[in-house]
Amino acid sequence: MSLNKKDNFLAINIAHVKIDEESQRAVLAVLQSGQLAQGVKVEEFEEKFASYIGSKHAVAVNSGTAALHAGLLAAGIGEGDEVITTPFSFVASTNCILFCGAVPIFVDINDQTFNIAPELIEEKISPKTKAIIIVHLYGQPCDMDNILTLCKKHNLVLIEDACQSHGAEYDRHKVGSFGIGCFSFYATKNMVTGEGGMITTNDKDLAYKAKMIRHHGQHQRDVVNLLGYNYRMTDIAATLGICQLKNLDLANQKRIQNAKYLSEHISQIVGLVPPYIAPNRTHVFHQYTIKVTEEYKMSRNELQEKLIKQKIGSAVYYPTPIHKQPLYRNLGYNYNLPASEKAAEQVLSLPVHPSLSSTELKKIVEALVGP
Repeated sequence: MSLNKKDNFLAINIAHVKIDEESQRAVLAVLQSGQLAQGVKVEEFEEKFASYIGSKHAVAVNSGTAALHAGLLAAGIGEGDEVITTPFSFVASTNCILFCGAVPIFVDINDQTFNIAPELIEEKISPKTKAIIIVHLYGQPCDMDNILTLCKKHNLVLIEDACQSHGAEYDRHKVGSFGIGCFSFYATKNMVTGEGGMITTNDKDLAYKAKMIRHHGQHQRDVVNLLGYNYRMTDIAATLGICQLKNLDLANQKRIQNAKYLSEHISQIVGLVPPYIAPNRTHVFHQYTIKVTEEYKMSRNELQEKLIKQKIGSAVYYPTPIHKQPLYRNLGYNYNLPASEKAAEQVLSLPVHPSLSSTELKKIVEALVGP
């Protein structure tokens, strides 16, 4: 869906990036220092992020995709291994498995939380299964008790794709602290560095290997121990991340308040289903995602068009489940995953970011209610 250039101004954007003056000064100081590549600021960011998540180690990289790829490699996932994951996510959640020469095995989602359905996982476990990648989608943690039980029972590596869930909690524990956490700091996330990512773990050896992988496989200069990549984070990005981390809880709380307001009103609209929050979880609403059902007065796409006309941003995450993407069709995937496919037809994400005013929230609701 596109607009003419002259009409592409949205009064209420789906996302809003806020870089305060303190962050700008901190980044300027790094630029003036001349130390722009990975350095002391990256180390500081790693220490502070690990402390925030509650993990022993953190390894900064240059994207969430890099975090997923390096995390899998550091865990020993390789050629022919099977990795169970969800089809309802951004494609990077699964492409990272292919990068390792491993085989994605898809499991359908829970139709309320949009996260992987734990009760469907065990039937997909085979002797080749080595890991599970769960995605804490939209900012809501997965069902960790059941997933951890499965991983322990079958000796599986747990990779947490927490790229949308900075600060989200399950049973008062931050996501990214249960297994190998993988975070993104892309420009629209709950905390941003422009591009950037982080791996969190309690395993010292895994963190050590991940640090080599991000730096061409080197432990020391000009000594290459294994095949690695250029996945390093800059001190510029790390400095921005340090500043963003300080404000993360406050920004998340504002998202939660905005989501509460929207849900209180949307729950009264026939045909629209507000986000479901599962018990024992803190949902941080990277996206506020409703379902537009057949009972609503117009289709999901018609509603999007209406919102655009009223200068209100929205987005569909995700219109095509990963197993339906041409790449995976060409690889021979022919799954029937009804919950994921139904979600792709119904979901619509509305603005929920911390910069929304009460007037803007009211306008969003009025647009949904009105003719």
